[in-house]
Amino acid sequence: MSPSPDAGRELSWRGIILGALITLVFTASNVYLGLKIGLTFASSIPATVISMVVLRALGRSTILENNMVQTQASAAGTLSCVFAAVPALVLVGYWQSFPFWQTMLISAAGGMTGVLFTIPLRRALVTQSALPYPEGVACAEILRASSPEGDARSVRALATGGILAALMTFCSSGLRLFSDGFGASFSLGSAVFRFQSGYSLALLGTGYLVGIGGGIAMLLGVVVGWGAAVPWLTAITPNSAHLAPTAFATSLWLHKVRFLGAGTIAVAAIWTLFTLLGPVARGLKEALSVTHRASGSPLDQDLPPRVILGLGVLLAAILTVLFVLFLWPVVPHDSGLIVAVALGIAACSLLGFLVASACGYMAGIIGSSSSPISGISIIAIILICTAMLGLESFHLLPEAFSADQQRIAIAFSLFVLTALTASAAISNDNLQDLKTGQLVGASPWKQEVALLIGCLVGAVVIPPILNILYQAYGFVGALPHPGMDPARALAAPQPALMAAISQGILLHQLDWEMILIGAGLGIILIVADRLLRFQQLALPPLAVGMGIYLPADVSVTIAIGSVVGWILTRRYPASAPKEDSTGTMIASGFIVGESLMGVALAAISGFSGHTDMLAISMLPESVTTLLGALAFLGIIGWFIRRVGQNPT
Repeated sequence: MSPSPDAGRELSWRGIILGALITLVFTASNVYLGLKIGLTFASSIPATVISMVVLRALGRSTILENNMVQTQASAAGTLSCVFAAVPALVLVGYWQSFPFWQTMLISAAGGMTGVLFTIPLRRALVTQSALPYPEGVACAEILRASSPEGDARSVRALATGGILAALMTFCSSGLRLFSDGFGASFSLGSAVFRFQSGYSLALLGTGYLVGIGGGIAMLLGVVVGWGAAVPWLTAITPNSAHLAPTAFATSLWLHKVRFLGAGTIAVAAIWTLFTLLGPVARGLKEALSVTHRASGSPLDQDLPPRVILGLGVLLAAILTVLFVLFLWPVVPHDSGLIVAVALGIAACSLLGFLVASACGYMAGIIGSSSSPISGISIIAIILICTAMLGLESFHLLPEAFSADQQRIAIAFSLFVLTALTASAAISNDNLQDLKTGQLVGASPWKQEVALLIGCLVGAVVIPPILNILYQAYGFVGALPHPGMDPARALAAPQPALMAAISQGILLHQLDWEMILIGAGLGIILIVADRLLRFQQLALPPLAVGMGIYLPADVSVTIAIGSVVGWILTRRYPASAPKEDSTGTMIASGFIVGESLMGVALAAISGFSGHTDMLAISMLPESVTTLLGALAFLGIIGWFIRRVGQNPT
């Protein structure tokens, strides 16, 4: 799609300021939610709607200016994912608070490397790829619907889907009248089986946009995880804590099976990068080519090569200084310090690019909201700590690293992980934004500038937010003041997991069995996928790994959406998901409505300090589960009927 005639305003000062203001709210909300319950909301769609409303009120807004605001704000909101790593430094007792400059710079530098990594990946994973990018498509549909050229029928379809999803989310997550999913467990001997599904319309819409291949692959992952691995583990593992069967199965999935999924994701990610080497190399060559920039289309131009190289050198220098300053007070100033810093830089560059590629590909399959960033962080911390063990065995790292139960080594690995997590999160979100830009005719290099600004603004907000939350609530296992109520402490589940993994590896206490089994499974899936392609079929190994790693209700609901799309396409070929079809608009509306209502409920939780502030239901769980199922199935039936009546 080419820009509209009035689309001259794109990257403007008022847009940058508006994006910064939206950033303050979204970053604070995401950090709070992430530390409290381990989940965040995708900020692209809410930022798009807020930008549309504000800029329209200011006058003379364009679709491209709206797109730039959401690009900047979504980057900053996504950068808040560093909550999964940096609080671990407090949990292991290395930091007593979050120093502003160190926290800000490691977040900003890590996020900006993610922007640089997306430049060659843009051509490989967006321009020259058929990946669906469900949230990127949804953002584009909002922008198009808000433009003067927007089709009234498309606007109605988008709005209808959005209203239904918002009401469903409000009744389930707000009022608690509906359950947000259901689960059933049963035992065969000592083996426990569990089936789960969710009632999320956003995930239903994501599955519709993803397609049958990705949905079935994720469903296969659920079968492997909950139909095979969990029953096997519950049958052979003693239930020493005397947990109920469901709680016992969930505990084993959380602490064992997810590592199986992480091993599968790791191998599949490496294979994915290998298959992308050609397109990525061409993309990198074109991004750094002055000739290509001079002769190429304005809508396919990245930042100038000198800017890319200069920024890359600057970010490497900033990271080097940060790593040196982190170790300087506690490590002798000798060759060991140089090796440790070199390890950190290598991790942020080589491993960082691998992580960015994997996250970008996963975002293309299922969207940013459902991408398992924590799974990628697990892989990263395992590789960093394993490399440290290898260097320690050759006595290349300072002796101070191995002293006091590997305290410094653990802390340094978590500090490096913070940069990698920021890079992964930004890459995961940025490619969605670049897909949106491609669909509405934006200039890639201007989007990349907005992304860099978003990283910087978000990084400024993160340290004070972390300090405020830590001083007010504390974390489970780390309370800053005596006499604080442990019941009000933030759970910080991901930082606690990262701290436990780094300690487990460096202290030789980590169980590698499930990770290695997952890696073997990844190899088998790669071979199966290659064989299936001879029959014009596919089984994406990365999607199977995500199905094992993600909660079952997420994967099953996405699979349901993909099956609904397949049924509609078989019955009504004209309904096949296209950019402006009725099905795509309603599915996008599902994602939009649930996202916006999620932001509103998150804001209420943040201001009140309670996650159940609006809950009014006194109904039994069985009744709320039934009501949620009836509403969910009813909306699916309406969706099929509506698309069947107006497929195009």
